[in-house]
Amino acid sequence: MLRLGVMGGTFDPIHWAHLIMAEEARKAFKLDKVLFIPSGQPPHKATYAVSNPEHRYAMTLLSTADNPNFEVSRIEIDRAGLSYSVDTIRELLAIYGPDTSVHFIIGADEALDIVNWHEAQSLPDLARFLVAPREGFSVSDLEQKLPARFAAVMDMLPTNTIEISSTAIRQRVASGESIRYLVTDSVETYIRKNRLYEL
Repeated sequence: MLRLGVMGGTFDPIHWAHLIMAEEARKAFKLDKVLFIPSGQPPHKATYAVSNPEHRYAMTLLSTADNPNFEVSRIEIDRAGLSYSVDTIRELLAIYGPDTSVHFIIGADEALDIVNWHEAQSLPDLARFLVAPREGFSVSDLEQKLPARFAAVMDMLPTNTIEISSTAIRQRVASGESIRYLVTDSVETYIRKNRLYEL
């Protein structure tokens, strides 16, 4: 059985916290690989203009290139319409086969909101969810706030994640501040070269 980790997101831009979370999940849950999937048209990001998907895909490739356990997929970028996680999981199962065990890596805030995702009732039958703790979050929050069938497919990552915000990175670039040590050197170079996030 292939133990497939899935790290989805807008990655606008991808940063060190994404990479650390993925590696922690891979090691803790003995995943064979982690697939990074930049979103195409994310339904929950309507409040700001998401960067061109080709830029986000390129930055994700650059960030993950030196880790042989990381891969990047275009399936959401190349799919027409809005990017829903349930469609992505189904497509991955079709690609890798029914014996594949999908482990979707998400933050605690996303885990608590999972019942509001598109076709949420199908999710517990399709994947497990590896939850990265957040400040002020406890494991009991999942059990108390989620229906039992959702809580049953949630596994907690063993350590808290580093708090880095893509929004804050974009704001720092726009105001001329440094983003060193927030993103990989290759991504910083790409952002500067393509003048992303500048006002």
